Order: sequence, then C-alpha cells, then structure tokens
Amino acid sequence: MPQDFAPRILTWFDQHGRHDLPWQRDTSPYRVWVSEIMLQQTQVTTVIPFYQRFMAAFPGVADLAAAPQDQVLHLWTGLGYYARARNLHQAARQVCEQLGGEFPADVEGLMALPGIGRSTAGAIVSIAHGERAAILDGNVKRVLARYHAVPGWPGTTAVHKTLWEIAERYTPAERCADYTQGMMDLGATLCTRSSPQCPRCPLAADCAAHAMGRETDFPGKKPKKTLPVRRTRFLMLRDGDGRAWLEKRPPQGIWGGLWCFPEGEDLDPTHWCLDTIGRAPDAIETWPGFRHSFSHYHLDIEPILVELGNSPGLVMEANRQLWYNVRQPPAIGLAAPIAGLLQQLAHQDLAKE
Repeated sequence: MPQDFAPRILTWFDQHGRHDLPWQRDTSPYRVWVSEIMLQQTQVTTVIPFYQRFMAAFPGVADLAAAPQDQVLHLWTGLGYYARARNLHQAARQVCEQLGGEFPADVEGLMALPGIGRSTAGAIVSIAHGERAAILDGNVKRVLARYHAVPGWPGTTAVHKTLWEIAERYTPAERCADYTQGMMDLGATLCTRSSPQCPRCPLAADCAAHAMGRETDFPGKKPKKTLPVRRTRFLMLRDGDGRAWLEKRPPQGIWGGLWCFPEGEDLDPTHWCLDTIGRAPDAIETWPGFRHSFSHYHLDIEPILVELGNSPGLVMEANRQLWYNVRQPPAIGLAAPIAGLLQQLAHQDLAKE
C-alpha cells in the first residue's frame, strides 16, 4: 500500500473537491449527521434542497426531537427510504433525553443510536470532530475496489471486510475531515460507476483496475435476481368538498408512519363503502395503473377514485385518519405515489373552477 495515497487524495481535494456544500458551512455533529443520513442511497444534488428545508425547520437536535413525527416525515416526503427519517427522529429524542443533547464523539457511541452504522459514524467523527475515523460508503467502496482490483460484490462478508481493512489503513491521522470528504468526492465525481474519468484521477498511475483496462469490472456486481411483483388498489375516497380520505400506516414496514389511501390487493370500492359507511359510493372511476419499485419488489398500483358526495359518512379517528384538503394541504408525511395522486386530485379540483 503506497504511503502517498492519502496525500494524493488531499492534494486533489484542495484543488478539485467540493467545498461549498450546505453542510460544510457549519460542521456541527448534528448538521453532519443529518446530511450523512440524507446522503445514504441519495445523490448530493437531490439532497441539497431537502437538507436546506430540514435545517430551516429543525436548526438543532432539540428542535428535531420536539417535533411531531408527521412534520419530520412531511419534510422527508420525496427522499424515500423513510425508515431513515423515523430513525433520525428517534435518535434525536434519544440524544436529548439520554445524552443531554450532546452527540457521542466516538464511533461506538454513535453506532448505539438508531440508524447510524459504522461508516456514517466514521463520517461524523472525522468531519465534525476532526478525529481519525474511516468510512466506507458506496463511493469509497468503488474507489478502493478499483484501486486494488478487489474481486467480488461488496455485499458479501469477505469483500466487505477486505475493503474495511483497506479503508482503515489509508485513513490518515491528520486532515481526516478533508480526506473523508475527498474520498467521497472522488467517487462521486471521477470514479463513477459507469463512466470513470481516469485521466483526471490522482490514483490512476497505480490503480490496478485501470492498469488492466477493467475499471467497470470493479467492484463486482450484485447478483441479479428477478424482483417479485405485488399488486394493490388505492381507494381515493373524495367527499363533496374535494377532500381525500387518508389513513396513517403502522409505524413499521413499507411507508411506516406515512399517510396513505385505503389499500389492498383485492379491495372492492363498493364493498368497502358498504362495510365501512353503510352505503354505496356515488361514483367510481378507475385511473391508469402504474408501477412503484422498491429495492426488493415492484408494486403495481391501481388507483380508483371513489366519489362519496356531501355526506361521506366517514368519521375521523384522531391521529389515525383525516380528510386531506387538497387546496390547503396539511404538513404530513406522504409516500411519493400518494403525493403524486393527491396532486392530480388537486389539479382536478382547480379545473372545476
């Protein structure tokens, strides 16, 4: 392992790295933590506006801890992987209730908080505290796997362990925060998944994958498997004022804690209305179906508009159901497909004027 690995990364970062990201302007543990959680599975350009809105609403960990979950999930709507938001909220409360509002300054202490793994903890320690701590996010995995031509998919235990050992060896004792950001930047901007820009890379001279002309062979690909397809129906119940009926999902599982339409694979709108409100709907309209994909399955959604008129007969249970005013939307957490359908309902409502 070359002794000048970290110096090359630092020199490159000084000249070409990203220095004006919103979370770089104040590297408090709280701000770095929120940015790192948002950046999991999500690109920087997507995260920036969400981060800025989130920080405006919750400038400190106490603000986040005191907020209702609906407000947190509302500001997360569109980022996906909503378990991140639930864990973020839970961790903030834990920090305030059990740790006096102060984040742990070590990897092990941070990993004890919900939703914080080894790499995220390392990023917080190195960036917020300037202490030596390795990271191994997706970008860093790609850089190291190519540089050493490490075969295999990083999701396997053996490859993952090998890459962590390499990451630990290269992490310097000095300028650890800049090195951490530099490695992430290198993977995000030059050592990209499909079109690496090797001529501009500070590691190209002795990169094993580049020497073989096999950059895109590393890291190894995840074994392909056919994702199962599930089907569901959304009942978009609408009253005479154009409001839509939503129900809060259980706290765990897909879309946990978010507000959704009544849904089920074999849900019949007429039977549902007869069973729930004792009468048939005024009108039923089936909208074009569409697919929403998760990491482990595809969900084919069939939206059905159910008109209930001026006497819908549905009584709200506090914090479990609500009539959603499409003209004055409340600040609640919505899954992306639900938010999109509500926007269509709002456009319909405006078109009637």
